[in-house]
Amino acid sequence: MSSKNNVLTTVADVEGAVGKPAAVIMLKQLGALDDGCRTILGASPVAAFGYRDAEGASRTTFVGGRPGFARVHTPTRISFGFSEPGAPHGPASLFFLLPGVGELLRVNGSVVARTGGRVVVEVTEAYVHCAQAVLRSRLWQPPAPPVDADAVPGDGAPGDGPLARPGVAGFLAAAPFLALSTWDADGGSDTSPRGDRGAVARIRDARTLVIPDRKGNRRADTLHNLLRDDRLSLAALVPGRDAVLHVRGRALITDDPALLATMALRGMPPHLALVVDVEDARLVGSGVLTRARLWSPGTHLDRRTAPDLAAIGSRHLAAGTGGAPSALLRAVAAMPGLGRVLRGVMNRAYRSGLRKEGYDDVSFAVGGEAANPLRSVRVTGIRRETPSAVTLVLEDGAPFDFRPGQFFTLVADVDGRPLRRAYSASSAPGTSRLEVTVKRVEGGRFSAFVHRDLRVGDRLELRGPSGSFHAEPGELVLVAAGSGVTPMMSMIRATLGTGRISLLYSSRTADEVIFAAELDRLAARHPDHLSVTHVLTARDGRLDAAGVRRWISAVAPSEDAGYYVCGPEPLMDAVVAGLGVPAGRVRRERFRSGADPTVATGPQELVVENDGRPVGSVVVAPGRTLLEAGLDAGFAMPHSCTVGNCGDCLVRLVDGDVAQSEPNCLTPQQRADGYVLACVSCPLSTVRLDIAEP
Repeated sequence: MSSKNNVLTTVADVEGAVGKPAAVIMLKQLGALDDGCRTILGASPVAAFGYRDAEGASRTTFVGGRPGFARVHTPTRISFGFSEPGAPHGPASLFFLLPGVGELLRVNGSVVARTGGRVVVEVTEAYVHCAQAVLRSRLWQPPAPPVDADAVPGDGAPGDGPLARPGVAGFLAAAPFLALSTWDADGGSDTSPRGDRGAVARIRDARTLVIPDRKGNRRADTLHNLLRDDRLSLAALVPGRDAVLHVRGRALITDDPALLATMALRGMPPHLALVVDVEDARLVGSGVLTRARLWSPGTHLDRRTAPDLAAIGSRHLAAGTGGAPSALLRAVAAMPGLGRVLRGVMNRAYRSGLRKEGYDDVSFAVGGEAANPLRSVRVTGIRRETPSAVTLVLEDGAPFDFRPGQFFTLVADVDGRPLRRAYSASSAPGTSRLEVTVKRVEGGRFSAFVHRDLRVGDRLELRGPSGSFHAEPGELVLVAAGSGVTPMMSMIRATLGTGRISLLYSSRTADEVIFAAELDRLAARHPDHLSVTHVLTARDGRLDAAGVRRWISAVAPSEDAGYYVCGPEPLMDAVVAGLGVPAGRVRRERFRSGADPTVATGPQELVVENDGRPVGSVVVAPGRTLLEAGLDAGFAMPHSCTVGNCGDCLVRLVDGDVAQSEPNCLTPQQRADGYVLACVSCPLSTVRLDIAEP
């Protein structure tokens, strides 16, 4: 333990070390759940939960397992399933995580009932919490290699204590993130995230843990609570492992310079530390983490469709300010594009603050090359669907996690050159077999290779999943043309039996209906859950708005049905016109060929900047894209699908000329603003790019 002279015991001591929180930090706190909070709760698959049982023992665990597990009954009351020992009692607190997102939602209140295997919490406080703990811990980055517990100092530490139990020290050495729960003397509870580079908690001996307290928003709820009640509990995570380390004990706050120096980053120590006298430590498997699949890339929210916590936090601030300033903040919060501006401002603030703490490689990406690498797969089956379409069965021994409707990028060496094409998964997620269906396209080099040359036993490279086109729970209304049925097939296979599905499918002839036999079989077997209507354009004429209108009238979907359309642009326009619902309620997906761009005959220089700051330069060889050259040089180029379909590689062309393959997903406004897609662009001259997130 630290010297008594180094132990902080008063509010003045704590505020002298960390300062007082800015008024804006407290103003964003709500007394009830607004629409923004409900949106977050609907998307969150897991939450940290701090509570005390009937005997007064402090406990922290993780609850949930699927998005929307927490049911909102009223603006001040939620419930969720709970099956662990130790009945929750009295003040309780939670924070809700969104996979792939840095910020989180904190909710404080009290347990008011336990019924039917569910815990009911009366909410007194709710607010958006900053991303620093997630960023410090790299929580959503690819899991690190497992730590060899036998090589970890402290595993089997001298003496008899909870931390000497088998596996505990090895788990802590690999755990960069934990949830820490404390209580005050006035019936309040707080569960906050803690993250650090490497181990977030350090073992001193078999009974003592040390947790660094690095600079944050100065709210310091944990520290203030510990001044009044030194009992705490925590739950630690190791990314990639479906286990949780539960710890409880008593803590003091210290500013002992010698102790803090042992936790310095680049010579910068934390300003305080918690020294925990551990009373109990238990490593247990977690069914919640198993079901939530937090570290599977397919469960990470797409940043274009995920709840915008920056914007939600700004609305909370406006609500808490009051008077004329509140009206001004609400007006600002309603401005188009505010989310992008706030995200840029917040990311700069995070980067600046974390670098001052000693973190020298702050990353905001949860996708990209590190999180979404190429994956080598073997072709284990090739199934003929129609004369012009085949389904590839791909395996590598591990499950394929994605959302039904998303696509993968296949990479193959064709005529001595790697070619990339994006294809939607047609199989259901979560199995060890990924199926993609490839239709032969006139003049398409990749599809010709698949149909002519690919054999069972061959290997392909795979990147993904990608895309924001995916099914949400509930009734599905699907309209597809040609090979646009492939993502719909994934949705049907994944969700059949959980809700009503209606499919309108346009093909040229009966011979060209992909999945014809299976669709007929499923519709006959599940008449109350699936209806399939075929339109054969050679017989019935082209599908138009009037035809869609007649079909949708017969289907009569419910008011909360989800609409999904995939096919050529003219068809999708006709479908949206005929559905009779606002265009914003219809999700659309279009297929693109990914044709090769015209390229320069000689090498060209690529100069890369990030928000105006130099990153580096590289020479782009003929036939190479800007993205390929940048990644080869080690630049942190944003990307995902690599074929111009997702838009993640959007960068600003500061100077020079490029050739881009067409069509691609650039919008007219993005083109007018000077943006290009690095993955399908080749330089025609010396090129200067800015890769800062737009």
